[in-house]
Amino acid sequence: MNKVIKSPDAAVADLRDGMTVMLGGFGLCGIPENLIAAMVRKGLKGLHTISNNMGVDGFGMGLMLEAEMIASHIGSYVGENRLLEKLVIAGQLDLTLIPQGTLAERIRAGGAGIPAFYVPAGVGTVVAEGKEVREFDGKTYLMERALRADVSLVKAWKADTHGNLVYRMTARNFNPAMATAADLTIAEVEELVEPGRLDPNEITTPGIYVDRVVVGPLFKKPIESRFIQEYVQR
Repeated sequence: MNKVIKSPDAAVADLRDGMTVMLGGFGLCGIPENLIAAMVRKGLKGLHTISNNMGVDGFGMGLMLEAEMIASHIGSYVGENRLLEKLVIAGQLDLTLIPQGTLAERIRAGGAGIPAFYVPAGVGTVVAEGKEVREFDGKTYLMERALRADVSLVKAWKADTHGNLVYRMTARNFNPAMATAADLTIAEVEELVEPGRLDPNEITTPGIYVDRVVVGPLFKKPIESRFIQEYVQR
């Protein structure tokens, strides 16, 4: 089955306001930047996003914040985005922060059909508020629920027309888990090949999990700010 869509805008054309959307990436590495831009152009509102990060001011999910598209966010690290801080403090965006490993496992569980699991991370902190606590072998654990979404937007390096995905280095990050944990998965890729051209040993996400594939027209691939402290010899 050919799953190729002609453009990012066409790939997100039927997305609706109020959806829960997972977005792959770690910082700005491996984010579906063209699909994000297409959603901004579409003008979606009231989205509930799940992503490790929240982009930066002026790029990635930061553009979604500027367009007032996000009602709530579940993630792990949001320290690069000043606008998010302002919105949360003003009570205009509901933010849930959870330990990064827990976030990854909640998404993986959602894709694997596991409804909940127990972890030690967060015991005795605000992370534990409202959650079931149990003891196993003398150690305390929290019950965490799986995460799923209406739509997952992921970024891969290569794909074939059947939707099999290959990731490159650290751009792999959260993308494979998110590809399995949504009702609809849209993959943005840099290179598209015919079936049989990918090395089966390199395929991380089988095409059965992917509904749509689109080749990104432009990849800026910026990096987060780098702060270099001058060494002063004393």
